[in-house]
Amino acid sequence: MELKQLNEYCWEIPRSGAMRVPGRLYASAAMIRELAQDEAVRQVANVAHLPGIVGVSLAMPDIHWGYGFPIGGVAAFDWENGVVSPGGVGYDINCGVRLAAGNLTEQDIRPLLSRLADTLYREIPSGVGSTGPLKLSKKDEQAVLTLGSRWAVTQGFGEDQDILHTEDQGCLEGADPQVVSARALERGLQQLGTLGSGNHFVEIGMVAEIYAEDIAARFHLFKGQVTVMIHSGSRGLGYQICDDFLAHTARLASAQGIVLPDRQLSCAPIQSDDGRRYLAAMACAANYAWVNRQILMHRTREVLMKVLGIGPRDLGMGLIYDVCHNIAKKEEHLVGGRKMTLCVHRKGATRSFGPGHPSLCPDYQATGQPILIPGDMGTASYVLAGTEKAMSETFGSTCHGAGRVLSRTAAKKASRGRAIHRELEERGILVRWTGRGTLAEEMPDAYKDITEVVDVVHGAGLSRKVARIKPLVVIKG
Repeated sequence: MELKQLNEYCWEIPRSGAMRVPGRLYASAAMIRELAQDEAVRQVANVAHLPGIVGVSLAMPDIHWGYGFPIGGVAAFDWENGVVSPGGVGYDINCGVRLAAGNLTEQDIRPLLSRLADTLYREIPSGVGSTGPLKLSKKDEQAVLTLGSRWAVTQGFGEDQDILHTEDQGCLEGADPQVVSARALERGLQQLGTLGSGNHFVEIGMVAEIYAEDIAARFHLFKGQVTVMIHSGSRGLGYQICDDFLAHTARLASAQGIVLPDRQLSCAPIQSDDGRRYLAAMACAANYAWVNRQILMHRTREVLMKVLGIGPRDLGMGLIYDVCHNIAKKEEHLVGGRKMTLCVHRKGATRSFGPGHPSLCPDYQATGQPILIPGDMGTASYVLAGTEKAMSETFGSTCHGAGRVLSRTAAKKASRGRAIHRELEERGILVRWTGRGTLAEEMPDAYKDITEVVDVVHGAGLSRKVARIKPLVVIKG
C-alpha cells in the first residue's frame, strides 16, 4: 500500500476508495520496510471504512495481523453515530498486564530462584482449559462480572490500594450478566485465578535500568528491585462472549446496509440494542479479567512469602498498575479542536493518559499513567508513562508489547532441534511451562525487538521510558 512519511516515526495511508479517514502507522524506518507488504497494514485501511470513525485509523509499532482489526490497532468512533466491533476488541477481552513491586532485591531471591519457579508453577494453574481451586457459585459469578476488582478484595484477595492502582479501578461500568450466554457463564465458573495459555505468563523480574528517576520514584521503582508481572485475560468466558457476538453481528451488517471491506469487521451501531448488548457483555468479561489478575497477584504474593519465609511487611509487594489491552471504552477526546464522546477501540494497544487526566488516581496525576509493555520471555519488559502528546495524536494510546513476527506454526518450525528452555537458562532465566508446544510458539525469535518498539513510541512522544525490567523466572501456560 502507499505509505507517506509524515515524520521520523509516523507514516500515513492516504484516503482512497471508501475510506472515511486516513490510516496512520507508528514505526521506525527499518520496521516500515517490513510492514509495507504486511496484510496488517491493509487491515488499518479496512478499519478506516467503518461508519462513524473519527480522526484516523491507527496502528502502533507492534502491529501484526489480527481478526478484522490488526493487533496493535486503535480506532475511535462517534458515540452517537458510530459502531462497535467485537473484532476491534478481540477474543481475549481485557487481556492485560499488571506490575507489582516491593522491598525485595535480586540478591534476596537469587539463591531461591529454582524453588520459586517450581512453587509458582505448582500453585498457579496454567494451560489451555485450566481450572483453579476457586469454584464460583452462579451468584458469585454474577458479582464478579458486575463488581470487578472490588469483589476480589472483599473476598480477601488483595487490598484497597490494588483497586486504586488498577485502570478504571478494576470495574467497567454498564456490565450486565443477563446478556451473557449460558455457555460463556459456564466457562467462567471454574477458570477464575488461572493463567491460561499462549503468551500469558507470571514473571518474576528485576529492575535493570532506570531512565526517568523522578517518575520511577513516584512509581516506587528502584534499580535491582524484584518485580512481579502478570499477563492474562478473561479466559474462556471472554472468548465465548466475543465468539457469540461476532456470529451475531456478522448477520447484522447486510441487514443494516453496512458495506464492509472484510466480513471480520462485523459491527453494530453503538446506540442500537445490539451495540449496547455487546458493550454490556464486554464489560462483564473485562471485570472478570481484572478479578482474575487480582487473584493471580495475590497467589503470587503468597508464594513469595512462603518460599522466602517472610511476612507481608517484609515483602511490601504493592501493585504499581494494571492496564488492559483489548477493550472498547467510552472516553472524551479532542477531535479537530472539538471535544467529542467516543468509543475508543484498543486491540493490542494500551491506554497512555497524560499528567492531570481526571481518570488517574492521585498517585499518578503528576506523572501520567503507568504503562506496562511486556517483551518476549528472553529479553526485557518496559515501564513507560503516559503523555499529553498521546492524548492529542492517538486518543491517549500507545503500544502493548513486542508484537509477533512469526506465526505460531512458523515459530514451531524454526525451533526444531533447539532446547529453548536451555537457551533461556544460559541467559539466567528459569522457565516453567505447561503446553507441549508453548516454548516453541513463544520463543524470543517469534517476536519483534521490544526495545525497538518502545524506542518508537518514546521517540514519537506517545509515552515516556521510565524503567527496563529483566526476567528471572517465567511461568507460561
